[in-house]
Amino acid sequence: MATIEECRAALEKLSDNMQSAEGDVREAAALDRSVSCHIKDLDVTFAGRMTGGRIVVHDTLEGPPRERAQIRLALTGDDLVALVDGELNFAKAWGSGRVRFEAGLRDLFRLRKLL
Repeated sequence: MATIEECRAALEKLSDNMQSAEGDVREAAALDRSVSCHIKDLDVTFAGRMTGGRIVVHDTLEGPPRERAQIRLALTGDDLVALVDGELNFAKAWGSGRVRFEAGLRDLFRLRKLL
């Protein structure tokens, strides 16, 4: 089972990847939105903001998200690490229910370029 520190490192790596992206992916990462990532097996939520092509984590909270972020992700710690490392296909994980990803319709269309 991935630790809180490994999950935070995975989010940092995802943020770094987003910031160094080019073209359509860079455009999709340029959104300015509130973000939450609930790690189900650890019952921890990373809350922050997607801004400037990065994900900036402001808080690490026990339990599910307290406020509804504009972009919401829920998965296990191992799945987060595997997604960021390229070992888990996002579309298949989302389709099978391993990963829950929610956002407004416009944001979903823009963010699909990241996936």
